[in-house]
Amino acid sequence: MSNWKNVNAIIEGRLYLGNIIAARSTRSLTERRITHILSVCTELIPAEHPASGIRHMRIPVEDVDFADLLIHLPSAVAFIEDALRNDGVILVHCVEGLSRSATVVAAYFMRTQRVNATQALQMVRERREQIWPNPGFQEQLVLYELCQYAPSPSNGIYVSWRYRLDHRLVGLA
Repeated sequence: MSNWKNVNAIIEGRLYLGNIIAARSTRSLTERRITHILSVCTELIPAEHPASGIRHMRIPVEDVDFADLLIHLPSAVAFIEDALRNDGVILVHCVEGLSRSATVVAAYFMRTQRVNATQALQMVRERREQIWPNPGFQEQLVLYELCQYAPSPSNGIYVSWRYRLDHRLVGLA
């Protein structure tokens, strides 16, 4: 546990994965020349203000098994790809930098490197060892591949998963 960091380079000088502390640290962002931030949480960060000069995207999802992160993966991956294609430097973060943000970065590797969920998570873990996506998000990465990286309300695999999820939640209420 001693070498847990607020932020780790996943692709050196291009793609970083971190926690809310990294996202709120002007020094951390400046040192890494961050141009884009993807927040996978509901907590606010200073970089959201247009005056920051940083392009920002938010996916307001909680870190719970039954949260639907899957539907957001295509737009999140597109945001990362767009940043990298335009010589940007991107920080993907959630609150702890362990589950939601790691899931999104794994999805990016899945789509761009054509690796499966297990391989993608291993690629991320090699650079940030403490990642630990919750079981629901691990399942959603498998579904992301099954949906051919395009989950949507018109995709049968997504629809049937979402139906089961919604009905499981009704049982809990």
